[in-house]
Amino acid sequence: MLKNFWYAVEFAHAVTRSPRKVTCLGQDFVLYRKRSGDVVCLSDLCVHRGGALSMGKVVDGDVIACPYHGWQYGPDGGCVKIPANPGGRGIPKKARVDAYPVREEYGLIWAFLGDLPEDERPPIPHFPQHADPAFRAVYFEMEIGANYERTFENVVDASHTPFVHGHSFGNPDKPEIPDFEIVQDSWHAEADILLSPPPAKGLWKRLYKEKPEQVVVTNGWYLPNIVKLHVRLPFGDLILYDHNIPLSRDRTLIKIVGYRNFFTGKWADGNALKRIEKILLQDRPVVESQRPELLPFDLSDELHIRSDSLQVAYRRRRRELIEAGWWVGDDDVVTGDAPRRSATVIPSPARRDNPELARAWQHKARGAPAEKEQA
Repeated sequence: MLKNFWYAVEFAHAVTRSPRKVTCLGQDFVLYRKRSGDVVCLSDLCVHRGGALSMGKVVDGDVIACPYHGWQYGPDGGCVKIPANPGGRGIPKKARVDAYPVREEYGLIWAFLGDLPEDERPPIPHFPQHADPAFRAVYFEMEIGANYERTFENVVDASHTPFVHGHSFGNPDKPEIPDFEIVQDSWHAEADILLSPPPAKGLWKRLYKEKPEQVVVTNGWYLPNIVKLHVRLPFGDLILYDHNIPLSRDRTLIKIVGYRNFFTGKWADGNALKRIEKILLQDRPVVESQRPELLPFDLSDELHIRSDSLQVAYRRRRRELIEAGWWVGDDDVVTGDAPRRSATVIPSPARRDNPELARAWQHKARGAPAEKEQA
């Protein structure tokens, strides 16, 4: 799993004034909206006795209160009230939780999960269809019991479509993938790929005046976990942005925003969602059974051919980032007393911005210095 990226952690329409728990990179977070409408993202763990802030409530405007002992935290993560304290007693510096930068873009809530300064952070990808009135969007999600890089690469992989999606998306009678060129920068890669479509059925068959021999599919990825699939149909464009959210090393929440510029009435949303669900249900058993479960570090550990070029481009860039220290590793994990009870701790920018508070968090990753202080 890669840190120091913007992750789309929730659909924007799902986040309200009521606290909402989300999980990414193995860590739990709480989201809620301030009175201004802006979204707050905090670590979902009260530093007092480990209560889940997502089970609490927003009080006094923009403050969130823990459900266990009522400790209150501001949007910056600092504790502003300890109800059990007598009047005049101060709040220790240690009483704070990580707060993460948030942006609302493309119908999604993005949290920056890492501690890089603002001018060093990778960009949020640009999805032009969201602002184009010719397109209509639908939102879909499904959990899959596999590592996010396996689900991510599955969507990048054009050569599986004739076999996993035969007669619904791919054509098993014409599985060949012509060579293609990749356009790539530091955070993104994509290619136009020619695929042979299956015979059209039902309503779609009536829309085909002539069945094309091939269709152009633009397939690509955006770091750290997004796949773009753009299918050019004779009667319009279908674009899916597939967000593979790592809940843990072996569970992935897939959130898809799908855009279409045909059948743009609300009446067609159900059919669009049904088609997206059908594709994921075809993929799920195959991806969940892949071995090894985690992507190898070395390219030579798995066999690659020309049609795997997009996956190879991702793995090479991934390796560069791992070597640069952007991988979520053992130093980012805290282990509890119970067997196998562990959690990821992603440092927030405040830990870097305030060196004097470097020892102020109780929820520390492995190897972080300990400090005892009475509340």
